[in-house]
Formats: sequence, C-alpha cells, structure tokens
Amino acid sequence: MLDWSEPSPPARQALPFVAQSVAAADQTGLGAIDRSGGRVSVDDKRMINCRADVNQLLPLKYKWAWEKYLAGCNNHWMPTEVSMQADIALWKSRDGLTEDERRAIKRNLGFFAASESLVANNIVLAIYRHLTNPECRQYLLRQSFEEAVHTHTFQYIVESLGLDEGELFNMYREVPSITDKAAWALKHTQHLDDPDFRTGTPQADQAFLRDLVAFYVIFEGMWFYTGFAQILSLGRRNKMVGIAEQYQYILRDESIHLNFGIDVINQIKIENPHLWTKAFQDEVRAMVREAAELEAAYGRDTMPRGFLGLNAALCESYMHFIANRRCAQLGLQRVFDETENPFPWMSEAMDLKKEKNFFETRVIEYQNGGALSWE
Repeated sequence: MLDWSEPSPPARQALPFVAQSVAAADQTGLGAIDRSGGRVSVDDKRMINCRADVNQLLPLKYKWAWEKYLAGCNNHWMPTEVSMQADIALWKSRDGLTEDERRAIKRNLGFFAASESLVANNIVLAIYRHLTNPECRQYLLRQSFEEAVHTHTFQYIVESLGLDEGELFNMYREVPSITDKAAWALKHTQHLDDPDFRTGTPQADQAFLRDLVAFYVIFEGMWFYTGFAQILSLGRRNKMVGIAEQYQYILRDESIHLNFGIDVINQIKIENPHLWTKAFQDEVRAMVREAAELEAAYGRDTMPRGFLGLNAALCESYMHFIANRRCAQLGLQRVFDETENPFPWMSEAMDLKKEKNFFETRVIEYQNGGALSWE
C-alpha cells in the first residue's frame, strides 16, 4: 500500500514562491527538462505559481482532488442510456403539458445548452493552464469529459423531442434573462479567457481567484439550481421523467464540480492569505448578491405564472438559501437574511440508489453514491 505521507527519496527542498518572471512553460509542464533537478517532493506542490514538474501526479498532496476524480469516474453515465419514449409522447400530446410548463422546459434547455459549452471552454482553455497541481488537473480532465456528456444530453433531448434547434441553441443571444447571465459570466471570467494572462503577482492571483469564484461558486454553484428545481419538480409529478432522470445525473456531477471548486478556492486562500483581504471578501459577497438577483430575474422569465408546486417567488427564496450556503462554504458572512430551503426534496435527487422498473428505464446505479452528501 502506498504511503502518501512520505516523499520518495531523494527529496529536494520546497521551491520558493514563483514571481511573474517564471516562463509560462514552467507552469504548463511543457517546458525544457531540468536535468539537474532532484525528485519532486510533496512540499514542492502548490495550487498556483508552482515550479514543480506538474507532469508528476505522485506523490499526491491534495488527496481530496484525487478522491473527486475517482468519484466522478464512478458516477459515469451517458444520456442515451435513458429512455425518452414517455417524454416524447407527453410532449406531442396536446393536453399533456401546460404552456407554462413547455415554456419553462424550453428556456431551461436553451440556458443549459449554451452554459455547458461555456463551462467546458473555461476548463479546457483557461483553468487548466493556471492550476499548477497535477491531481487537480487530473480532476479537470474528468470534469471536461462530463461537460461534454452534459452538452450531449441537451442535444439528445432536443433531437428526441423534435424541438427547433435554432431556437434552443440561440436563446443565449435572444432571451434577455439568459443573455444577461451569459454576459455576466463572460465579464467575470475574462482573465480565464485571456491567452496573455499570467498568474504570479498578487494582483493577477487575486484576479484569477475572483474568476474562480464566478465560475465555480456562481455559474456552476448557483445558476444551475433553478433549472434543476424546475425539471425535477416536473419529474416528481411524473412529467418528462426521462429529462428529469438525466437532470438528476447532471445534478450529481455538478455537486462534485462545485465542491471541487470550493476546495480549490479555499486551498488557494490557505496558501496565499494575502489575497483574501476584507475588500476582496466584500467584492465576492457583492458578486454573489448580484448573481442571485440575475437568477431571480431568470426565474420570473421562465415561470411568469408558475405551475403546480413551483413559482418564481419560491425559486428566488431558494436562490437566497443557496447564496447564503455558498458564502458559508467560503467562510463569508451571508448576503441575505437567513432563509429556509423551500425545496428540501432537492436533496433526494442526489440519491439514485433505488430500484427502478426495468421496462421504464435502464438501471444506472452510482457505485459510491452513499458516500456523497448534497453540498
């Protein structure tokens, strides 16, 4: 059995904090081989600005990142394993769904279809470059695959229901409540997308940390949850059960994505306490509040009248609950008055270890679902 607590000898002293002058290649793992370098020690590893050879996965330093990678692998699924026959029949039925339900479903698909692509682009083109830890990068590789599966899911749903592809996949340009969220996300992850951006100074490191908050805490950790509640609420009433099942699996994935991001941010804070100033904390809280307001507007747009068991006011309360929860996970004061969770049943969506009728849907059991708790 491997002992992660002891570095493989001979070890070398931990390298000092790296300044802006370090060549970008040194942080990518694509630089020239240091023939005189000693073996990598655990203490050489850092979340950002690390000069250790990032190609070396072992010895592990951040076991939580590796554990999330393994959990993601155990949670493997594909959308085509889920039957859409009942959903197709219900969608084609004249009286199967109300117009409000149809509106919410289409708005949902339109937002998620664009969002998952944006998430994948950020991981592959940006975050992977700046996180200089190999076990974290290993998880990012798994997450990028899961984002591809999510994009596949929305394509599968749109194609199965025979929806207007142009309408759904262009809502991020044509529906203001969706455009506003996409524009906010792009604005607050601009450093991630800048090919010339480099970490290595307090100002740049703080900018990267800010973008990670926007990406993981808000985009993935807040803005997906109204959509999850809407679709899973329909599934609880035996409507669009195929889509609801796929959203359950996406929710499982996103919970791990979120918790990974929270761990990354908190670890960067531990290693770089000078970045987590009072002014920066206030800025992050303001971002969370603004994001919650944008999500409330999205809820009003997708559910102008609501439907059984769900309405925009409840979704806004839910977003206040989620926003306060995210602040607590970052060690921040809450941004809204203390709020009860109006959808406690959402935690049930995380538990897929239950029997299913074989003729209704294929059984897909998560191997370690019992080890996961709803963030």
